[in-house]
Amino acid sequence: MNVGERHYRTIWLSDDRQSVEIIDQRWLPHEFRVETIGTVAGIATAIRDMWVRGAPLIGVTAAYGVAIQMKDDPSDEALDAVWETLSKTRPTAINLRWALDEMRRFLKPLAPEERAEAAYRRAAEIADEDVGLNRAIGENGLAIIKEIAAKKKPGETVNILTHCNAGWLATVDYGTATAPIYLATEAGIPVHVYVDETRPRNQGAQLTAWEMAGHGVPHTLIVDNAGGHLMQHGDIDMVIVGTDRTTANGDVCNKIGTYLKALAAADNDVPFYVALPSPTIDWTVADGLAEIPIEERSGDEVSLVWGKTADGRIAQVRVSPDATPAANPAFDVTPARLVTGLITERGVARASREGLKAMFPERG
Repeated sequence: MNVGERHYRTIWLSDDRQSVEIIDQRWLPHEFRVETIGTVAGIATAIRDMWVRGAPLIGVTAAYGVAIQMKDDPSDEALDAVWETLSKTRPTAINLRWALDEMRRFLKPLAPEERAEAAYRRAAEIADEDVGLNRAIGENGLAIIKEIAAKKKPGETVNILTHCNAGWLATVDYGTATAPIYLATEAGIPVHVYVDETRPRNQGAQLTAWEMAGHGVPHTLIVDNAGGHLMQHGDIDMVIVGTDRTTANGDVCNKIGTYLKALAAADNDVPFYVALPSPTIDWTVADGLAEIPIEERSGDEVSLVWGKTADGRIAQVRVSPDATPAANPAFDVTPARLVTGLITERGVARASREGLKAMFPERG
């Protein structure tokens, strides 16, 4: 996507062809910063501390982390060590493990002296594959938006609710949940996006809203708990969210608060779609509630917020009493029964084991 007049991906190789450049998302929307990372420790910090975030982007970043390690030490021991180090940074997003597994599978048969060049090549391929997957998700989701628009009066707006950030900042480009929205805008379909603030890190308010504004998509920021109210009053035509892990039976693990949106959508007959590339499907897990580890992050993310002051400074302030502890589960699980459909690169699948197997028969 574009920032100003320049096209950016969220991660790319530096001019030295060894380190990577990333958009440091901690500072958005108030500052646009690009950071250079050339060590495995730096990659681990960027993933863990959410300089980069979003399941697909985490996976691509980890793939480049393996490449950086192979440049420094291409031994089997180093390959296994970097897998262990990076796999612990964010436990919920399955793309992280998928990318690490893919890099290790690809590199193990190669002679050590061949691994560095091959690792950078495969990491770049994974990044390009992500862009292609997301573009295809956009096309398949666009068909749904077109169907909704066709039932409206000419020129009437399709109102879409989204949660957290499943935009191009969460991927390499296009995004998952936002890809259909961007393509609809480019196709001239009038859309309007209600953007959940998405506490506690406000990734909707800070990231999705920044993306929408930059791409010229009409949008309105709402507090997390306003979504149900808008659905009750007929102001939402569809919900589209992303996911960090989808089980083999169609359960969806996404940013905390997604489950409540799905409940409200079901109660008000609003279609609830989840957009995901196939690497986000965890075929080894059948029961999302029982088997997906939910990342518990620092309570400071709940008690403290970053913002821009009236004099232009970016500052952090406390919103709760000093003595009050805070719990911070980062994700929740939405049961498959609440999901209208899973928008994948191959089409829209039913949120069920049978639906996913029909879309991806090679996994059967």
